[in-house]
Amino acid sequence: MTLIKSISGIRGTIGGRTGDTLNPLDIVKFTTAYATFIPRKTGRIVVGRDGRLSGHMVRDVVCGTLVGMGFDVLDIGYASTPTTELAVRMSGADGGIIITASHNPRQWNALKLLNSEGEFLTAADGAEVLAIAEKEDFQYAEVDNLGHVTIDNSFDDRHVQAVLDLKLVDVEAIKKAGFKVCVDSINSVGGLILPKLLDKLGVSYKFLNGEVTGDFAHNPEPLEKNLQGIMDEMKTGKYDLGIVVDPDVDRLAFICENGKMFGEEYTLVSVADYVLSQTVGNTVSNLSSTRALRDVTEKHGGTYAAAAVGEVNVTTTMKEVNAVIGGEGNGGVIYPESHYGRDALVGIALFLTSLAKKGCSVSELRKTFPEYQIAKNRIDLTPETDVDAILVKVKEMFAQDNSAQVNDIDGVKIDFADRWVHLRKSNTEPIIRVYSEAQTMEMADELGKKLMQVVYDMQK
Repeated sequence: MTLIKSISGIRGTIGGRTGDTLNPLDIVKFTTAYATFIPRKTGRIVVGRDGRLSGHMVRDVVCGTLVGMGFDVLDIGYASTPTTELAVRMSGADGGIIITASHNPRQWNALKLLNSEGEFLTAADGAEVLAIAEKEDFQYAEVDNLGHVTIDNSFDDRHVQAVLDLKLVDVEAIKKAGFKVCVDSINSVGGLILPKLLDKLGVSYKFLNGEVTGDFAHNPEPLEKNLQGIMDEMKTGKYDLGIVVDPDVDRLAFICENGKMFGEEYTLVSVADYVLSQTVGNTVSNLSSTRALRDVTEKHGGTYAAAAVGEVNVTTTMKEVNAVIGGEGNGGVIYPESHYGRDALVGIALFLTSLAKKGCSVSELRKTFPEYQIAKNRIDLTPETDVDAILVKVKEMFAQDNSAQVNDIDGVKIDFADRWVHLRKSNTEPIIRVYSEAQTMEMADELGKKLMQVVYDMQK
């Protein structure tokens, strides 16, 4: 089964049988369900897509379906996820559909669904869309009420300008610093919008995998094991910073001037440290993110809160605690002054501002933050795996352990004084994610592997 319906949208591999994959019939069904659900005010829906090989096909099916439902489509073409989110707000549309499978490999694609604020649907709204889809009781528009498609390619420039207009982005300080960067945009839309941002910031750059072919040069998830090419390029000593984004440009990872990873978990930590130094307030990240954000937040007098994994869960909690910055440890920066969505452009501009003002190297900046290491493991699922039963058993194992705090709002997280481990079913892949953190990678990996063995023993 490679069709996944979750809080992160409708995601699947291209081709195959209906009901099991992301194919034209299922795309029509879920697009129709979304169009049935979304409150109609302007009668306009924004559609944007990343550079995937299947993007044009999916776009045609999505746009045709929306037109058939009587909606006008604002097709913004190749666009990052945050660009599409902003386009919904800027255009006053009723909602938006982002055609992207984010960090998944080339054979995947997905529909990410937005409300009129340009934010992801809540879990309850998403559940209603899925219920409508399952009923398949659809009403399409008659010929005189069909919608129309308008193409508008202006939103990359409007997104960049919105970033430059943020109060904490100091364009002149960045220009004065004269940064030289190397960028890996993984053959997707980052290769289109990031040069526009860097040009406006006066940053010189070299792009790796900058052509928007959709045929990804390596696994598109911005993890160290996939980034040897840019890490080697950084070791030449020609650059101050390496920048890596995923195919839809909502995740962001940095590489130090010496070719070593800054650490994707520390993207949010570093940006939050700068924001908090200028703005008193609280922060939020998900349960699978580093404790370093909590430490940095408390250093600046704020309060940290943890949310369930999933961008909409994080943004919901951010609104509840009035957070000034938040995000996810996978390199997702959410800055409410811009919008409630992960945005690599915002992260880059704030990070470069901080670096320019501090006048230090990237590796020196990294040393100023608390040191933690996260081991990220996974357990592949079979159709017979009862994930819920496994998580219940794990929770019961530690419920009586006085040295541990157990949190079950999203899977099971077991928090010890000096380390933690989190098991949860992925929203985007048929796996159990097993994340664990400690002061060294060896300690973190040992804890994660210990819990993985518990799961394996349960399956025997």
